[in-house]
Amino acid sequence: MAKLNKLQTASLPDAVLDRRRAVPALIERPGDFLMVAGLAGTAWELSALTHESPSLFGLGGAMGAAPMMGLGLALAQPKRRVLVATGDGELLMNVGALATIALQNPPNLTIICVDNGHYGETGNQDSHTGLGVRLDLIAAGCGFPVVHVINAEADMAEGRRLVREGGGLSFILLRVTEGPATHDGKKNLVPHVERDRFRSALLG
Repeated sequence: MAKLNKLQTASLPDAVLDRRRAVPALIERPGDFLMVAGLAGTAWELSALTHESPSLFGLGGAMGAAPMMGLGLALAQPKRRVLVATGDGELLMNVGALATIALQNPPNLTIICVDNGHYGETGNQDSHTGLGVRLDLIAAGCGFPVVHVINAEADMAEGRRLVREGGGLSFILLRVTEGPATHDGKKNLVPHVERDRFRSALLG
């Protein structure tokens, strides 16, 4: 089989941000949001960031589910800010979700894709984004009214503003270097435990 070539058009600069610092810097005060974190890496780092906060629904599995769960949550809770954090590999698995989310267009929802260009949970193979696929362009093509790419510290202030102030449905591509997510080992990602904790906090 021929080796895949990286795409040569519309390429982004190489990522320089460390996810262990970039994710907390982008979200800042996680308790201000309802959050859904995708498969493994993003779930562990948001769990470490929120210190067992019941406002986080972290997925230990269910690859590809986080964006659509976030959509449902945003539609059901229109007065709350909803953040979805997912990885590039997970989003690629369910990239059609972006089209559905854009058509529904909930103004209180932000999708954050932590893109390290690798499938970190299955052996760190290059993901499609590592070979040149642009998830920011896909989101824009699906109809997201606001798309922002964070390649470096200079892009972070606008990302924080979008996360906190919104102003409409937004997609943030947070490009980070290859490396492990923060993992404090404390969070229980058993699905029914996460569900019950989150539901109890949400509904009182």
